[in-house]
Amino acid sequence: MGVETRILNQAVNRNADRFPPDFMFQLSDEEWANLKSQFVIPSWGGRRSLPFAFTEHGVLMLSSVLNSARAIQVNIQVMRIFTQFRKHVLDHSEFSTQLKEMRKQLQNNTQNIELVFQYLDELEKKNEEPKPRKRIGYKSDDL
Repeated sequence: MGVETRILNQAVNRNADRFPPDFMFQLSDEEWANLKSQFVIPSWGGRRSLPFAFTEHGVLMLSSVLNSARAIQVNIQVMRIFTQFRKHVLDHSEFSTQLKEMRKQLQNNTQNIELVFQYLDELEKKNEEPKPRKRIGYKSDDL
């Protein structure tokens, strides 16, 4: 972020309550030795204490604690993303509500369609069982 390590460490120490364990942790001796060997960092001189490692939340918190131009830009970007995310969640909430309403309407329509099919079945049964017709004209029994 364009900030010297000593200034970063000072900012972290001054704002320790802003960096819970899930935001930042200090490397162990073994982890630090492993990093030094991987990056070919000389063992002489340099750090007197073990370095800190920051999670993504810790980096975001650093952007609000530090006063460099880059940290300020990161903090501004985080705020913009947060605002966009909140808007997206609200839009999604409205969409979810509309979807629920459509499901209710669909259920009502399904029930109405089932009712129509029941009526059609009843009409079909009536047509299959015709009523006995009254004969018109002379009946052989009447004579």
